[in-house]
Amino acid sequence: MTDTVSDRPVFIVSDSTGITAETFSHAVLSQFEEIAFQAVRLPFIDSMEKADAAARRIQQRADQGGPPPLVFSTLVDSEIADRIRQVPCIFLDLFGAFVQELEDILGVKSSRSVGRSHTNGLSKQYNRRIEAINFSLAHDDGQYIQGLEQADVILVGVSRCGKTPTSLYLAMQYAVRAANYPLIPEDFDRGALPATLLPFRRKLFGLSIQPERLAEVRNERRPNSTYASLKQCRQEIAEAERLMRMENIPWLSTTTRSIEEISTKILDEVGLDRTTY
Repeated sequence: MTDTVSDRPVFIVSDSTGITAETFSHAVLSQFEEIAFQAVRLPFIDSMEKADAAARRIQQRADQGGPPPLVFSTLVDSEIADRIRQVPCIFLDLFGAFVQELEDILGVKSSRSVGRSHTNGLSKQYNRRIEAINFSLAHDDGQYIQGLEQADVILVGVSRCGKTPTSLYLAMQYAVRAANYPLIPEDFDRGALPATLLPFRRKLFGLSIQPERLAEVRNERRPNSTYASLKQCRQEIAEAERLMRMENIPWLSTTTRSIEEISTKILDEVGLDRTTY
């Protein structure tokens, strides 16, 4: 028997930010579209006192009836994890499920350090991410053209097709220096890329979107304007895709893709071998 829409609680428990567990749980639970999960993140559970408070909160939810809460855990301390296990829940130990097996395979013991994946604040990778974020912010929407030669990728497309969030996601997650540049009606009238971009053609990647979706997005910003009209959106999208095909620029539609999918496709197409750890 499947759960009804409102009765599957989820707790994400971590001794650090909980982002790792939250990302994993979202990826897994999204496969069960018929169930609406109610997720609560409990970060920084790094003492027995905090573990007791978290356990009480999970217990209170369990006492309301229905199936037991799902608990996604990245707790490293076994005593803290055991405290959470004492309450009625389905405890999913994301680290424990793999760390022991990897210890056996690699023949070494893990550090078992709390928050290890998020504590390398002074690491080269962390500094590269900060630099990439600053670069993407400075080179958003074509507002600053100096330094484009330092870009790893330059996203092009019509206004509001998803260039800015994708650029920032690439920077934050993968330390990619992603600039973005709008294609505007003047470019379509000219039938050519902006002159600013010509020296960097090999770095270009295009984003497109269905005209209906673009009209929705633009109407949220400028309701009932020519800019947001379906006719204008159709015309701009058709011209942008024609230009990208003519210039042999790889591109994809953002309409039905998550930002994670878009970014992964860009990394693959452009040949950027980046990891997040």
